[in-house]
Amino acid sequence: MPAENTPAGNTPAANTPSGAHAASLEKGGTHRAAPQRLAQAALRDVPWEVGVAKPDPVVVVENVTRTFGGLTAVSVDRLEIQRGGITGLIGPNGAGKTTLFNLLTGFDQPNTGTWSFDGRPLGKLAPHQVARLGVVRTFQLTKALSRLTVLQNMLLGAQGQKGESFLRALVPGSWRNQERANTDKAMDLLRRFKLDAKKDEFAGTLSGGQRKLLEMARALMSDPQVVMLDEPMAGVNPALTQSLLGHVKDLREEGMTVIFVEHDMDVVRDISDWVVVMAAGRVIAEGPPESISQNQAVVDAYLGAHHDAPLTVEEEDRVLAQAEAQIAAEEHGGGEVIGSDTTSTGKDGR
Repeated sequence: MPAENTPAGNTPAANTPSGAHAASLEKGGTHRAAPQRLAQAALRDVPWEVGVAKPDPVVVVENVTRTFGGLTAVSVDRLEIQRGGITGLIGPNGAGKTTLFNLLTGFDQPNTGTWSFDGRPLGKLAPHQVARLGVVRTFQLTKALSRLTVLQNMLLGAQGQKGESFLRALVPGSWRNQERANTDKAMDLLRRFKLDAKKDEFAGTLSGGQRKLLEMARALMSDPQVVMLDEPMAGVNPALTQSLLGHVKDLREEGMTVIFVEHDMDVVRDISDWVVVMAAGRVIAEGPPESISQNQAVVDAYLGAHHDAPLTVEEEDRVLAQAEAQIAAEEHGGGEVIGSDTTSTGKDGR
């Protein structure tokens, strides 16, 4: 990003963990500030530049590319995700957002590059191994198991279940206490997400919004450090949207790092501490939510580079002539005018 987009007063010294820690202390220096204020304070003086270093990154991506035949779906030189904040990942359809999610969580493997969580490389790890390390995700199309009950879906998210071992499964006393604790934890989460009344119903009977809630609740069964949400508001009715927004904010207040894909800019502005913009597989902008609408590269990515370019006199005459010819043909029943290009000539006329 251009230097003029950098917040005034930005200095390298402000981008240190000690500076963020000092900013997180309330008056008297005895109580830490809320995680929301912690993340915002840490990011306040970070330049609005692609690939910029964060004060305390929890996820670091370097030179990751993924191609499908001749198509480059992802090409990210460097991306850091600030610990304890909510990072929104936005971009037009086909920008590579979900593919990047798949790479970071082990559902796909890149052609080149490395990425890490808390300094530990995640390359070549299977999805369940990534989840055990503390990085979990949800999907745009929910993955609830329809023929299991809501409670059974929740119990699938618990880690290290002793009863999964064949030999231990034959000795109920070795896993019964853990099963009881997992059930209590699952019920606490279901009450939090207002799904406890449906604990014995099949997950397939839930509405789309309720399935989103179930998937988020199930992800929390593993006590993750990073939660990646792929379009959590997609297909959710307005009544549940606000509930989901509140739950996402709660994750940050509990100290988790949240990365989410979203198209609704009102949602992005409401809950994000930092926004990353992708287009054609690349990160084209980073910054706080208020900086994104000021970024010409972002506007061009969503609307087209020539979305507001005025027509020349020649272009106006050509478009007008084509329109008049089309009208004349329709009036005389001649149908489509041979040689006209009214369907493919847009505002640019190019």
